[in-house]
Amino acid sequence: MADLNQSTEPPAFNAPAVILGLVGALFGIHLIANFMDPAEANRLIAYFALSPARYAPLETGEIVPLPGGLLVDLAGFVTHIFLHADWGHLIFNSIWLLAFGTPVARRFGTVRFLLFFLVCGIIGGLTHVIIHAGELVFVVGASGAVSGLMGGAARFVFLAGGPLGLIAARDPSLPGAPRAQATIVQALSDRRTLLFVGVWLGLNLLFGLSGISLSGETVSIAWEAHLGGFAAGLLLFGLFDPMKQSPSGGPGNVGYGEWRGD
Repeated sequence: MADLNQSTEPPAFNAPAVILGLVGALFGIHLIANFMDPAEANRLIAYFALSPARYAPLETGEIVPLPGGLLVDLAGFVTHIFLHADWGHLIFNSIWLLAFGTPVARRFGTVRFLLFFLVCGIIGGLTHVIIHAGELVFVVGASGAVSGLMGGAARFVFLAGGPLGLIAARDPSLPGAPRAQATIVQALSDRRTLLFVGVWLGLNLLFGLSGISLSGETVSIAWEAHLGGFAAGLLLFGLFDPMKQSPSGGPGNVGYGEWRGD
């Protein structure tokens, strides 16, 4: 006999499998890197981190012969996402990945989500490379990709039924899950979205330009990659979104006529 008093509330921790898989992969790669011989760990960074010096000469005109060739040059825009400087860097990115990746992954599904995550990370890395052309520095971390998830989430979490409703729902088709997306103009006309974007930009500029981390230590932060990833997520969200659109273009869940789309 079923227990009629059994709680039907969703578990407190119910992130999608793709999010847990990504976090597990990030931790696994970092753990392996920590067990490497220091020389091999440096070799890993030389091959798979992202360095602007791969794509342009230094200010002196010198060309740095980084290893790997064209394939590694191109792959670096993806592989740098999965490397992290230390455990604090990894844990911080993982927390934001869980928080903002969860609603986006539930809305997109696994394949669309992974593509969106990687595209945002690539554009974030490309932004850093363009701004710091020729600099011999190595950039690692999923921050650009995670920032893209934040930008994408801003397109729908403030609509009716969000933001917490979608996080709790296992199925985006269930009542309470926002079925529409706000256009760029609508999103940036919403005070809550503007506040979210403003605070996010302010914190990135503060910590990026000052170099102060949350731990109080002075570190080098690739804040330009964060901005590039965030802008990519905010602007490209609609290309990946599978949800049906209201013909009237309204941002709400109801009262906007029939839905169209796949």
